[in-house]
Amino acid sequence: MNKEQFIKYVEDLNIKITSKQLDQLEKYYELLLSWNKLMNLTTIIEHDAVYLKHFYDSLTLIKACSLNEISSLADVGSGADFPGLVLKIFYPELKITIIDSNNKKISFLKEVAQNLELKNITFVHDRCENFAHTNKENFDIVTARAVASLNILIELCLPLVKINGYFIALKGDVSKEEKTITNSLKILGGKQEKIIQFNLPYENSKRSIVKIQKVRTTPPIYPRSYDKIKKKPLK
Repeated sequence: MNKEQFIKYVEDLNIKITSKQLDQLEKYYELLLSWNKLMNLTTIIEHDAVYLKHFYDSLTLIKACSLNEISSLADVGSGADFPGLVLKIFYPELKITIIDSNNKKISFLKEVAQNLELKNITFVHDRCENFAHTNKENFDIVTARAVASLNILIELCLPLVKINGYFIALKGDVSKEEKTITNSLKILGGKQEKIIQFNLPYENSKRSIVKIQKVRTTPPIYPRSYDKIKKKPLK
């Protein structure tokens, strides 16, 4: 996806794109390449592939919600921070919290934010399950992109979501995973609203956006430690 194609498909999402935002994305790409030589941020480094599989893919979250109507979003297990920082570029008024257990990745994200002059971002170096116990029901939207299986993500992320807010997972094909989450939603206070399925342009890889509403308070024992979640995920 070259820049002209990127602009077209972003506008098809009803997002207005400015020359400043394009400049910010290009700086982001350059920093990604530079830091990726020092640490493993992504295996996708070719210019057009980054614009398609990272930048555009991050923006598809708006297929599930209007980011103009919320004030706070948390991005869990951000890695090179897709979608968090991309969303911040296009929605600068959005208050974003980025959570990652890898401090080197947090350092990279801070440098990106500084170079792109992005404000009102909180960077958290912590495991999500620890952060969730002191920040329960603080966010309008919590999102995670290709971090773990759905049943694990729901326990990690749903406790952070405000009542009537949403956990939105950006995934590939979830046809098998969606069958494993019914009971965990019941336990954790969530309700599956919808799954939006589509293919990325050009390469046609499958994408799924899983939108889960928080309808009840999550019991205080959740989330459990990651070892317990992984060893015995809620089913």
